[in-house]
Amino acid sequence: MGSKRDIIIAALSLLFLWELAALMMHSMALPEPWVVLIDIGRKLADGSLLDDFAISTLRALSGIFLALAAAVPLGLAVGAEEPLRKRISPFIYLLYPIPHVVLLPLIIILFGIGNFSKIFLIALIVFFQILVTTRDAARAINRNYYYSMQTLGATRLQIYYHVILPATIPKILTAMRISIGTAVAILFFVESFATTKGLGYIIMDSWGRADYVALYTGISCMALLGFTLYLILDQLEKRICRWTQSH
Repeated sequence: MGSKRDIIIAALSLLFLWELAALMMHSMALPEPWVVLIDIGRKLADGSLLDDFAISTLRALSGIFLALAAAVPLGLAVGAEEPLRKRISPFIYLLYPIPHVVLLPLIIILFGIGNFSKIFLIALIVFFQILVTTRDAARAINRNYYYSMQTLGATRLQIYYHVILPATIPKILTAMRISIGTAVAILFFVESFATTKGLGYIIMDSWGRADYVALYTGISCMALLGFTLYLILDQLEKRICRWTQSH
């Protein structure tokens, strides 16, 4: 990630390009950025946007954490344990390429239209991204590290804690970076119907009413949500994986 100065310059450049495109097109379908920013500020001030932003944030985070809690232990075990890998990898090979987003109608039928079905779909899709990356990272660890720990009398659990987990954390965090973008994209999909709350609902509702300022407000807030989660993860990586940072 670049410096704060570079990020600010990039953000201002994007706003400038947006303003330029809006002036050139002169269309209601592309309002100027300052109009959208004013609308965001007004809705944040009166609280009408806060609930939707909070609900979308909760759904995205819940899905990511649920996937992380399930995928990391399984991925480490499958990658490190040869017998387990032989048994589980064929199932991963068959299930990973499936476009899991098409399962949403089935998930709604099974779990209803509440928050859980939306969180479950986000977790299901993100789960496989984290699982495959974690498995491959654990599998790539040189076995000599295992043998060195074993000669010192380390238990299998200690090998996981002192060797396997530290070696795979950078790859797991990389998978989470990718998963954030995926989670926010799926969030929009699951909030586009069977709900009356969330940023995805705001986008679809304003699109149907041809309220383009509100449409861009929803899009901007969803982009802000993704960027905020990415920024938090970037800071977390700097704290956890200090040995990977360049000096």
